[in-house]
Amino acid sequence: MGTMKIRIKKDDKVKILTGKDKGKIGKVLKVVKKTNRVVVENINVVKVHQKPTQANPQGGIVEKTMPIQISNLMVMCNSCVKPTRIGMKQLEDGKRVRICKKCDQQIGS
Repeated sequence: MGTMKIRIKKDDKVKILTGKDKGKIGKVLKVVKKTNRVVVENINVVKVHQKPTQANPQGGIVEKTMPIQISNLMVMCNSCVKPTRIGMKQLEDGKRVRICKKCDQQIGS
């Protein structure tokens, strides 16, 4: 499985399309390019059994946010406030920016 072009970036707002968190909207905390996954704030939270360590001598069960597959997400547009596909556009100064396919407005900074 090769890596695909990832147009989702850190701090993007995304909507979850499938799974137990379907319909929720969250902020991207981390992008893992190698596995085509992203970690989204408060999405795909699982309980993990943790052994006692020096940092956490008690151990126990902790909640951890796990990565989710990129194909299960859609970026939310800031201007039209809808989930959208991402297009690329080249500006006059040669800079490439991401645009919303629904309203043609720039996404992110």
